[in-house]
Amino acid sequence: MVIPKPDAKSDFIIKGWGKRRGEGALIYYIPNHQNPNKPYQKGITVSEWELAFNELMETGSFSREWFNEHMKPCMREGTCNFTTIGGVFELLDIARYERGVYRRV
Repeated sequence: MVIPKPDAKSDFIIKGWGKRRGEGALIYYIPNHQNPNKPYQKGITVSEWELAFNELMETGSFSREWFNEHMKPCMREGTCNFTTIGGVFELLDIARYERGVYRRV
């Protein structure tokens, strides 16, 4: 399944469940522009999903600023994790993207 991304030029695709940083995580492929047949893999842990979901539900939004401040290990693995989380929220029809912020539907 393709993850909606606001400015992506190529598809980011969900692979499935795996492990990241010693925890269960949703793993996804990101484009490898030098070798398109070997995409990179990134992941977002279950606890990171819980943090992001709680922020969205409690405040009504999930912003890049909040992500950078409160989800540092996830951010350090890749800033694209922010739009991946938000994109999955869009797939679940619980948020919509608005200029750097995902707002609860």
